[in-house]
Amino acid sequence: MSSAFWLTNARLESGYEVQDGVIAGTRTEIRHIFIEDGKIAKIVASDTTLSDEWPQHDVKGLLLLPSFIEKHCHLDKTLLGDRWRSVTPVSSIFERLAIERATLPSLDTSTQERAERLLDIYLESGVTHVRTHVDIYPEAGLDNLEAVQQALRAFEGKLSYEIVAFPQHGLLRSKSTELVRQALRGGASLVGGVDPATVDGDIEASLQGMVELAVEADAGIDLHLHDAHHLGTFTMKRLAQLTIEAGLQGKVAISHAFGLGDIPPSQAQEMGDLLADAGVAVITSVPIGRNFPPVGLLHERGVEVAVGCDNIFDVWSPFGNGDVLERAGRLAEISRWVDERALAQTLQYITGGITPLNHDGEQLWPQVGDVASIVLVEASCSAEAVARRSKRVATMFQGNIVSGSL
Repeated sequence: MSSAFWLTNARLESGYEVQDGVIAGTRTEIRHIFIEDGKIAKIVASDTTLSDEWPQHDVKGLLLLPSFIEKHCHLDKTLLGDRWRSVTPVSSIFERLAIERATLPSLDTSTQERAERLLDIYLESGVTHVRTHVDIYPEAGLDNLEAVQQALRAFEGKLSYEIVAFPQHGLLRSKSTELVRQALRGGASLVGGVDPATVDGDIEASLQGMVELAVEADAGIDLHLHDAHHLGTFTMKRLAQLTIEAGLQGKVAISHAFGLGDIPPSQAQEMGDLLADAGVAVITSVPIGRNFPPVGLLHERGVEVAVGCDNIFDVWSPFGNGDVLERAGRLAEISRWVDERALAQTLQYITGGITPLNHDGEQLWPQVGDVASIVLVEASCSAEAVARRSKRVATMFQGNIVSGSL
């Protein structure tokens, strides 16, 4: 595709329709958008005569949305592309880890092949940025990291990414500190961790180890925290304290954070304030049948919250399709966000906080100068796209079509 071109007849949201003081729908307008050098350079009315020589691509009223972010995946764990298998029930996380350790090396397909299959699915669903955890432990060494990096290199120019060096078997329990250090030197940009109490058996030493690695490598942290109730919140409080002490505000996230869904709202508000003050984000996969963090409450308290798919057909779960918009719709459904504004604002949890309209209906995106990472959707508005998981027709990354066609 040319480095400069027009998207003509694109549908953009311009405000909310209000009747008797109630939002009744979303107002949209058809615009022509000029994209140059990967950015949005002009936005003009649809009746404007385009007399320049640049190519024109008529999108015929498709809705333009900011492209999506998959904030939590495991490219090295997926079984996509391999044969079907269901999940063997277990009684502990340690049994699950043993099954995974035995299964993944025995597959007929390679880690790189399976990772690339999942990355294709992400592009098709509108994702142009992924944060992937990569298992690091003595038996695997850095093999998973290298395979995932190979897969990501195959998608160069199609999406951006972050890699978490993830000691799935416990940073302390599997004696993986040096391997994580090597992974950070080899391209990972975040330190991972898992259940400092349950898996590592020492909250303080586990958290201290993660923080020390992050400070040493000028990296971030993304901790898997499944521990429930007050064990989970105690761990979060200590991580928040260490984050402030180490000056890591804005670079730390807690994935799952189930404990926040197990406590009363008043305590969740206090935890929200604490996490917001420490600049600690929360990432949820919106599980079914399990309490998960109160996303709306945390957002109101100033916590950065994101949604990710997590398991996508692996030894942990036979479910998951790699569609983060579907996961956002699930969040809205479980949270009972059914009105126009609430549905539309759900989009922010899969776009890094970007929505076409703000809470008051003022137009925020797109603006001239924005990076042209866009998903074109068969929907009348954001609310419909979230509620109906609308079809994605094409995905654009920095001004290039990377999935679908125009």
